[in-house]
Amino acid sequence: MFKGKGGDLMIILEAKAVKKYYGKGNNVIKAVDGLDLSVEEGEFVAVIGTSGSGKTTLLHMMGGLDRPTTGEIFIDNRDIYAMNDENLAIFRRRKVGFVFQSYNLIPVLNIWENITLPIELDAKVVDKTFIIELMKILNISDKKKSLPNQLSGGQQQRVAIARALATRPSIILADEPTGNLDSNTSLEVINLLKQSVKKYHQTLVMITHNETLAQMADRKVRIEDGKMIH
Repeated sequence: MFKGKGGDLMIILEAKAVKKYYGKGNNVIKAVDGLDLSVEEGEFVAVIGTSGSGKTTLLHMMGGLDRPTTGEIFIDNRDIYAMNDENLAIFRRRKVGFVFQSYNLIPVLNIWENITLPIELDAKVVDKTFIIELMKILNISDKKKSLPNQLSGGQQQRVAIARALATRPSIILADEPTGNLDSNTSLEVINLLKQSVKKYHQTLVMITHNETLAQMADRKVRIEDGKMIH
């Protein structure tokens, strides 16, 4: 864990009075309704809540994918929504890694190409030693040349995790990363994710409705009806 001035823990990700409303008048849906959340550097936070509680909307706003109606999101003390779309896209690609429930792998690319794609998009040189080490940690070293449809769900999710970690982002945001997996594979995937972010000194925020998986986090945050439940 990194410390700031005076020994305080550094806040790497912060949502301040964030709201996301859809519709108008009597038809307003308050997906996120005035929510505050601070995440410390190196922390693993699980955000839990029922379906429709606003947790995915919050995650998308914290990752720079969806602008809030009002409120601010800070990553590394930078107000990300003060940036224009182009600068935000570059900042997001370098600072944030996403792991989604649906893996989002590209079917025509092999596993190595899927993992290194974000680095190629940023016109950076691929650190092959780092990617090989990552694949070893995630137990997919022997799948380099395979296509996504030749892998099990658990293996595909590990590839998605490797892709999220490949650019060495400061923050990993995982949205129901085990939603399509059985309970044993889920525990294994979360353990690997936890192990890899710890090894590379990253911060992990995971959305889940699974209390067992949430117990593996350093801290649990509960959201209902777009608000934080204390």
